[in-house]
Amino acid sequence: MSHPIARLAQLHGIAGGYLDYRAQAREVSLESQAAILAALEVDAVDERAADAAIHQHETMRWTRLLPPVLVAPAGTVPVVPVSVPLDLQARTLDWTLTLEDGATRTGGAALADLETLEQGAAEDRAYRRVALPLPELPLGYHSASIALDTGMNGEMHLIVSPPHCYEPPAIQQGRRLWGVAVQLYALRSPDNWGMGDFRDLRELIRLAAPLGCSIVGLNPLHALMPGDPAHISPYSPSNRQFLNVLYIAIEDVPDFADCQAARRRVAEHGFQAALRELRAAPNVDYVRVAAAKFEILALLYASFRTTHLERGSARAEAFHRYVESQGDALRLHATYDALDAHLRLQGPQYWGWPSWPEEYRDPGSPAVARFVRERAQEIEYFLYLQWLASGQLREAQREARALGMCIGLYGDVAVGANSAGSETWSNRHLYRQGASIGAPPDALALKGQDWGIPPQDPNELRAQQYRPFIDMVRNNMRNVAALRFDHVMALYRLWWVPRGRLSKDGTYVRYPLDDLISILALESQRQRCLVIGEDLGTVPQAVTEAMERHRAYHYKVLLFEQTADGRFKPPSAYVRPALATVTTHDLPTLRGWWEAHDLILRDRLDLYPSPEFKDQAHATRGSERRELLLALVAAGLWHWQPDQPLPAWSAALSRAVHAYLGLSNANIALIQIEDLIGMVDPVNVPGTDREHANWQRKMAADTRDVFARADAREILRAMDIARTGQNPDQPQFHT
Repeated sequence: MSHPIARLAQLHGIAGGYLDYRAQAREVSLESQAAILAALEVDAVDERAADAAIHQHETMRWTRLLPPVLVAPAGTVPVVPVSVPLDLQARTLDWTLTLEDGATRTGGAALADLETLEQGAAEDRAYRRVALPLPELPLGYHSASIALDTGMNGEMHLIVSPPHCYEPPAIQQGRRLWGVAVQLYALRSPDNWGMGDFRDLRELIRLAAPLGCSIVGLNPLHALMPGDPAHISPYSPSNRQFLNVLYIAIEDVPDFADCQAARRRVAEHGFQAALRELRAAPNVDYVRVAAAKFEILALLYASFRTTHLERGSARAEAFHRYVESQGDALRLHATYDALDAHLRLQGPQYWGWPSWPEEYRDPGSPAVARFVRERAQEIEYFLYLQWLASGQLREAQREARALGMCIGLYGDVAVGANSAGSETWSNRHLYRQGASIGAPPDALALKGQDWGIPPQDPNELRAQQYRPFIDMVRNNMRNVAALRFDHVMALYRLWWVPRGRLSKDGTYVRYPLDDLISILALESQRQRCLVIGEDLGTVPQAVTEAMERHRAYHYKVLLFEQTADGRFKPPSAYVRPALATVTTHDLPTLRGWWEAHDLILRDRLDLYPSPEFKDQAHATRGSERRELLLALVAAGLWHWQPDQPLPAWSAALSRAVHAYLGLSNANIALIQIEDLIGMVDPVNVPGTDREHANWQRKMAADTRDVFARADAREILRAMDIARTGQNPDQPQFHT
């Protein structure tokens, strides 16, 4: 028989082994399994403790009448497992269904007529688990209560999902769409405040829509920490349900026109000089941008209180409706931001909720309730900021659709939240601070990766009836029409690294893939939002099959789309339900890749595990560039012979590569805006923190200038021709 720790780990979805990046089987030590169990607050310090934990697990499994939640596909009969104690001698049960719209249905069954799923015992009591069929239900979120004739009863949630995710009518009609992907903060304009904002987003939409662009891709816009503007990674957010308020375009806020104090301050010579410096800087200076924006936003909030809240205006009513619609999640987030700002003023020892005085670490504590009462306006200020940000993002999406974009905005969801942020503070039981998410060892990270983000406990997620996942998905879909899920494999498994240990000492923990992707499909259909899963790297077959079954789009990166012998896949080999792009924010720009700038940068940052890996990387890049040219030649997009030297980088080469991408079968193709003007520096260098200016580098030109450039417009035109085939003159893409 297997070791008790191994059996216990299996009960909690902890892998005792896995296949590494070379497809070699790897065993996970009992010590590592015990450490992950400890992170789940399950005692497995020795065999005796593990046996006791197994007993406790089985007791809980049998003594609960119903599971907390059941996800069933539409058009099927939901079958609820009911655990019945035999000694009660129950004969019948009654059930009541409460549908999402408030309607109820009732019924009953004789236990003797129900199929037995399994039998077992717990605490010297025998149980029989039976299968209770319920009537077919409409799509949505319902609840069921079941009572035995002995008086024992229980409740559960029933989620009925559609067969697949939403797909826009334009794609269903055969259109092959394209768009532009941007890091919003990186956009330049003559009037922003040192970083791209929602006004810049609307300008980008107005420039791109007439050229045939149907989609604008965005980096994660998740809420960061207003109290710590130096914390800037969009993939380590404070809360994924809400927005980074630094994207608010101050002068587009209606209260700006009403607030004489704000307009007078902004017009001052010194303030304008500071804004000019912030615009001219090559990188976003988040700390100074935040100082300027928050100074004025505080004035706007004061004006909003006087002009609207105190008078009960229509604008005040709109604000109250927004706050009410977002419920407790928004109130907790605003409370966190107010508490965080308050405590940081007391010194650098406070850097997030784990460092706060104990009385504030629990959002349900009397101390937090007292803070809410005593500092209501400080909390309301942060509610106001979220309302402004949400409204401006919504207006950008409306403008995109009004200008003919059949999709519009394409959002991005990070795989997790910061351990010290509002999302983890608001739901402490869901997040396990004794571990962090990462990746197992691979060729370029021999010790693996530790991203410092606490994982969600899959058992607690299920116990909370998937509400945190539903709310997160729903809020992110609210103002966009396509949504990318970073590291979509997280729906199936995550690599957990025990705190204080190396990543190689971690292992995978299983998540309820079928349930989560079914919920994604339901929210996708309701919000009319396309779903894209970032499925790069090692992708389990179960994930691929689930994505295809539910029509979640794949994420295809041209630089990775190669066959086993190193050849680039032809456009016809791309699958249709996919979003394709040449490169991404975690990869070099196209020009940086062609000129091997990324390899030189990795060497300068000392990111190679050995000189041999460095030499191999340079040799591989040379081969890849030759193969890319051969692919362009085969597609009729470039003239070149293998005995000729490789051409230097040029806008014409970028045009050909993007035309190649445009010819692909993928239903959506994206151009990174940096590649329109041949930028070299990457957005982010994985494996670095302070060594490189990640998430700070701006565009080399104002957005309007980018779209006015002849070389950029040629790339955009080539993409549009490749996507639509509407080119009566048949111009050649190649030089």
